[in-house]
Amino acid sequence: MTDSTDQPEPPEQPIPSMPATPSTSTVESTGDAPVITATATEVATSTATSAVPAPAPPRRSKGQITTTVPPLLPWWPPVRTPVPPPVYRAVFASGLAGAIALPWGRSGPGWLLVTMVMGVGVLAVARKIPTHGPTVPIPPVRVGWAVAAVVLIGAGVVRAADWLFVLCVLAACAAGSVAVTGGRSGRALLFGVIAVPAAALRCPPWLVRGLPARLRVGVGGARLAGSVLVAVVLVAVFGALFSGADAAFDRLLSHVVPSVDGESVFRWVFLFTVAGAGTGGACYLLVAPVPLDDPRGGKPLRRIEWTLPVGALVALFAAFVAVQAAALFGGDAYVSRTAGLTFAQYARSGFWQLLWVSVLTLVVIAAVVRWAPASTPLDRAWLRGLLGALALLTLVIVASALTRMWAYQQAYGFTVLRLFVEVCELWLGLVYLLVIIAGARARGAWLPTTVVASAVVAVLALAVMNPDRFVAEHNIARWQQTGNIDLQYLSTLSADAVPALNRLPEPLRSCALSDLADRLNNDRDDWRTWNLSRSAARRTVGELPHPSIEECSAARPR
Repeated sequence: MTDSTDQPEPPEQPIPSMPATPSTSTVESTGDAPVITATATEVATSTATSAVPAPAPPRRSKGQITTTVPPLLPWWPPVRTPVPPPVYRAVFASGLAGAIALPWGRSGPGWLLVTMVMGVGVLAVARKIPTHGPTVPIPPVRVGWAVAAVVLIGAGVVRAADWLFVLCVLAACAAGSVAVTGGRSGRALLFGVIAVPAAALRCPPWLVRGLPARLRVGVGGARLAGSVLVAVVLVAVFGALFSGADAAFDRLLSHVVPSVDGESVFRWVFLFTVAGAGTGGACYLLVAPVPLDDPRGGKPLRRIEWTLPVGALVALFAAFVAVQAAALFGGDAYVSRTAGLTFAQYARSGFWQLLWVSVLTLVVIAAVVRWAPASTPLDRAWLRGLLGALALLTLVIVASALTRMWAYQQAYGFTVLRLFVEVCELWLGLVYLLVIIAGARARGAWLPTTVVASAVVAVLALAVMNPDRFVAEHNIARWQQTGNIDLQYLSTLSADAVPALNRLPEPLRSCALSDLADRLNNDRDDWRTWNLSRSAARRTVGELPHPSIEECSAARPR
């Protein structure tokens, strides 16, 4: 039999709609390790010197527009490179770990274990690719993104709040995706946060195309598969005998071995597919990276075309800030006299609008920076002046929104949602400070990476803060001052709030914790879903009585 590498095929004609990337390599599978036959530059050189004439370039039709800058979210062509063998091992290991260890709808160590298996698999594949090989050091920025993703997933082992864990998982997916793609520009990061999920949808045909070659196993592979099958049968038979012989061993086995039914099989297949596809998408991007950090394209605006709308916006913001200053320094009396509202009602009526103003202003600044000319000192002076003024005025608006929300919480109580949007507003304020610093230094290449990194750090800070406990403590402090407390809302908090709620006097303590105690005692954790906060809360609450609504109402101070 002749090996495929003995008779190389002529190079394929490049795809007209997507120019070939010079760094793209052709990988052939000749065993357990990929062999790099030629880079795109070498193929072009060898073609030019070969006796075989190069194919004629494709004829461009009339009216066709060509550009060297790919679109914002490029729909990159299918990868024609063979699948390196380590990719299949990484995908299978990640899928198997997801099916076994990933809990269904709850946080716990299973998530952390699957994340680490996926990370090790992707790293093993990267080390087999020349651009990421053993002799090529991993950039510290990518290491930082990967570490942030693991720490975010690890928050689910400590914190019990479901909404917080969902936020951490989303931030971890974004950080892990950026760790795979790299990139430092705004466009690269915008695509980078969704690159792995998008590639997970593109990689199945690529994996299936190379699967027949991997399924051809020799005598050694067949004997190994038979050995694994014999081991499974022996463990199943003797495990069943030991389970019937000892009740304690049967209970242990019931916690380790899941029950097999239709729902369990569907869950295993689904989790195997999701975890395997995530790893496959990351490997897809490593084998065929997409160009992200390209120069900006498009025709720049004239100075009058952007200074006029931005200048009008600055004037509007200045007028609003002047009114806000009067409301803030005038206090409740000024607001009641001019708006006919209490200060708390005034705060509630405008916070969400100011939040949207803060977000949309960032979009305006990003658009102006992208399309406004900055080739002359005068252009840069206009950019620095108008955008700096807009950022400073928006920073004042952010401070006004924070003041409004804090006053509203002092009047009506603290909730997790109000705290979360307040943290978002604080993060927006930090972003505007970074924009002002970048404008003052006239250097903004570091800004996109810093903004995305600050968002990840904000999520980590929120997990460290322990929002449910923070909200419970401040509501208890407000109850001690005013005698008002919303026990129905406090009873919906997670186990993170138990240390604070446990300090309430009876029967308020039982009123706030009885429902939570029932949820904790009726839904036990296994090794995949163990959680530090839930475990400590079970020891604290124990079995609590269920006081009536009248008892809870009568216990509140008048």
